[in-house]
Amino acid sequence: MKTIEHVMSPRVVTVEMDDRITIAKNIFDNMPFHHLVVKDEHNQVAGVLSRKDLFNAISPNLGTAAELTRDIDTLQKRVHQVMSHHPITVGPDISIEQASQILLTEGITCLPVLKHQQLIGIVSWRDLLSHYCHLGCSAA
Repeated sequence: MKTIEHVMSPRVVTVEMDDRITIAKNIFDNMPFHHLVVKDEHNQVAGVLSRKDLFNAISPNLGTAAELTRDIDTLQKRVHQVMSHHPITVGPDISIEQASQILLTEGITCLPVLKHQQLIGIVSWRDLLSHYCHLGCSAA
């Protein structure tokens, strides 16, 4: 039985709760990530910030001719104001099927992976879909 440790991304980018969302925007603009894990002052996982969370929080007028000061000010919000709080986390030893079921049942798009309360990876619906596609492709 394959576990999510085999399909998770071990490279996790984190931000802090009090970081401005302009920092998150810069990361998303320059990296292919879709989720950032948010850590609290004790270096523990406190939330997840997705690209969707970010785009819902900032003004759609940024970078356009209609941009006003108030649009730019949306970038000054803090990460904790727009992140998803209390994320569901899992250990590296759960099955790929269990992780898939959690995402479907909970209506979420990723699971931070913790081992001994330390962040060691993240698994997203893209990782799981890729795994299932490879299974289907190799069986054909």
